[in-house]
Order: sequence, then C-alpha cells, then structure tokens
Amino acid sequence: MDSAQADAYLRRLGVERPAWPTATTADVLRELHLRHLQTVPFENLSVHLDEEIVLEENRLLDKLVGARRGGFCYELNGAFGALLAALGFEVGLLAARVHGAEGRLGIPYDHLALRVRTADGGEWLADVGFGAHSHYPLAFEARGEQEDPGGMFRIVEAGPDAADLDVVVNGRPQYRLETRPRVLGDFVAGAWWHRTSPLSHFTQSLVCSRVTEEGGRITLSGRTFKTTAADGTHEERELDTDEEVLAVYRERFGIELDSVPTV
Repeated sequence: MDSAQADAYLRRLGVERPAWPTATTADVLRELHLRHLQTVPFENLSVHLDEEIVLEENRLLDKLVGARRGGFCYELNGAFGALLAALGFEVGLLAARVHGAEGRLGIPYDHLALRVRTADGGEWLADVGFGAHSHYPLAFEARGEQEDPGGMFRIVEAGPDAADLDVVVNGRPQYRLETRPRVLGDFVAGAWWHRTSPLSHFTQSLVCSRVTEEGGRITLSGRTFKTTAADGTHEERELDTDEEVLAVYRERFGIELDSVPTV
C-alpha cells in the first residue's frame, strides 16, 4: 500500500494521518480500530450478489475504499492489516477457528485476525472483522479479564501444552487462535468455502452491521433492521419494500446498491 492509498483509506475512516513519532502508538491503534468498526460495515453481501471475493491487497482497497463497501473477516482484517503496516505498525496475520455449537471448531482458516506490535513494544489482538467483537484491540499477552464496550474479554491458553489461544467474551469462547504468522494467500480456501458452501452461515443468511458512534450497533439482516443501544436494549422493525431496504443500506451503512440482495 503506497502513501496515497493509505491516505485514501484514512479518509474513508474519517481520520487524519497520525504524526510521526506518535504514528504507531497504542492510542493511535485504538482510534483506528474503533473508527474502522464505525465506518466500514461487516457484511456478506458479495456472497449473495454473485461478486467475486479476491484476497489481494489492491482488490480489497478497491472494494472497501474505492467502492465504500464492507466485507467479512478476510477482507476487513486483510485490508486493515495492510493499512497498519503502511503506517509503520508491525503486523502479523493469524488464523483462527470459530467455536460453534457443542464445542465444535470451524474449518481451518475459518477466521483471520491481526497481531499488532506498537511503538512501545506492546502486542495487541486487533480484529475488525468478526462482527460483534471488542471495540478496541485486546492486550495479546494479558491473561486476565479485559473490559471493553463489547463485553468482558479474556485471552487464555487453549490447553496446558498448547500454543493456541482461545478468545473468550462474557465466559463464552469465540474462536481458537493460532500464534503462527500467516500470509493473506493462506486464507483463500477458507474464503472460498465461506462464499460457496451450503454449510457456511454466510451462504445461509444476509448481514450488514456496524458499531454506532454512541457505542451501540445497527444490523440489517435481510429485511429486519435492528438497533442495539450501548446498554444492550434493542429495537427491531421489518422493512416492507425494496426501497426501504436500499435506503437503509445507503443512509445507515453508506452502501449504494442497485438491487436488494437475497439469500
């Protein structure tokens, strides 16, 4: 990612390029992480619009920055990791398997998350691509509770001799994280499976979601629009017409569509 691309990405997030030598501090990372969640939706619309998902840096930037779209984990964390690296952060891509029903783990390369080192030597788990997750990066080496607007998080060893880590929120494991660094191309098979398999929850449902400026969340699932406040209270309403659905995509998520995606 060159300087012009990084500046365009930062404009997409509504932030200015951080000034050196404070460009790679934990505070800058926290701000970028939150602004990404607030401005770039977590969405799987490409799966249902028959759009190709290509895990290449320029193609991700074309989608997230040029077309002002969102995406799912491979796209969001893949692009965010590239931005952080361009700003001078030390970034590693990590693979994870999502915890499902009855303790089952998802496929290999089920999820992509980021390990980020800041200028003070701190290491952080950054994840803007899981949907409902932490609003701020989590301290990677900390093993106690970490309070966040998204819940109470912990990062714990997955076993007494295991190198893997479980990311837990409010007592419930979310995903099992490998600590070995990967490259973006490693996740192509996982992205293909989630885009095509009838067993993938992304092929079975529609979702478009982002964090609000007030610390809550808005989510459009098909024709159901849900608003969740920071205190957890929520309201739902059904959208009756295609025009209403397209207006919500446009006005609440900044996504311009010609037609309503359907499962």
